[in-house]
Amino acid sequence: MHATIRRYDGVDQNRSVELTSKVNETLVPKLNKLPGFAGYFLIDAGNGIFTSLGLFETPEQGMESTKIVATWIRDEKLETMIPNQPKITSGEVVAHGDRVLVAA
Repeated sequence: MHATIRRYDGVDQNRSVELTSKVNETLVPKLNKLPGFAGYFLIDAGNGIFTSLGLFETPEQGMESTKIVATWIRDEKLETMIPNQPKITSGEVVAHGDRVLVAA
């Protein structure tokens, strides 16, 4: 399994509810259609920092998701809400544990 983490700094804190809604309504369905998609999580860390975690079968699928997210930001005209390029970290998941989570 491959993880792609994107950290977004400087997100407009006054629009975090709007961002969360758009992610759930339009971005997650796009990512869900990608081959190898295993999961997506968006974390509001506060102070204008959002971090996303995408899980895929291969590194190539993770890279494709990064392209889709960048296109989504442009298409949804979110550049003023998300003004900075994300810091991206990706790599193989080498350990994990999970339980069934309550949906957000």
